[in-house]
Amino acid sequence: MANPESPTIQPSEGEKNVYSVWALPPEDVTARIRTLMNSLRSEFGGPQFEPHITVVGAIRLTLDDALNKFRSACEGLKAYQATVDCVSTGTFFYQCVFLLIHPTTQVVETSSHCCGHFGYKNSTPYMPHLSLLYANISDEQKKQAKELAEKLDEAINGLSFPVTRLALYKTDTGDETLKSWEKIAEQDLPSS
Repeated sequence: MANPESPTIQPSEGEKNVYSVWALPPEDVTARIRTLMNSLRSEFGGPQFEPHITVVGAIRLTLDDALNKFRSACEGLKAYQATVDCVSTGTFFYQCVFLLIHPTTQVVETSSHCCGHFGYKNSTPYMPHLSLLYANISDEQKKQAKELAEKLDEAINGLSFPVTRLALYKTDTGDETLKSWEKIAEQDLPSS
């Protein structure tokens, strides 16, 4: 028998939402980065979100299309290493304060492979990063947040970790509270 609640949970067939593909750090690294994020958020505000490296940026698709593209993009991918170059700051809300990830061949090729499956065209060259803070704050505050991050976790620069999971997230970039953001699917990547 059909679930009577399904109409409120399932989006209508043709409804399109914004999806992104994220590379997720392992649990121990996630916990470490989350501690850093919480400290920055308590100081500078901003919404809570999962530590991640965006692999495919926001693209509008139906749920079925997003899931099919995600599954096919994950086929043939292997786990890979990500290494933090430095703490950096950006110019807009979603790139306020972040860890710049070294653009190794594996990091860049994973993104271009997945973007190809999604038909996603980058408007700028891919800059792998792991955001620590989403906020609309002044350049001076960004500088303070960057310095605080470096002080709170002095060994963060040069941190290297395996990326063994990709996730498909629903990410409405118009929702700066991120309350509508949710994980739709996750895929483990086999070690090479």
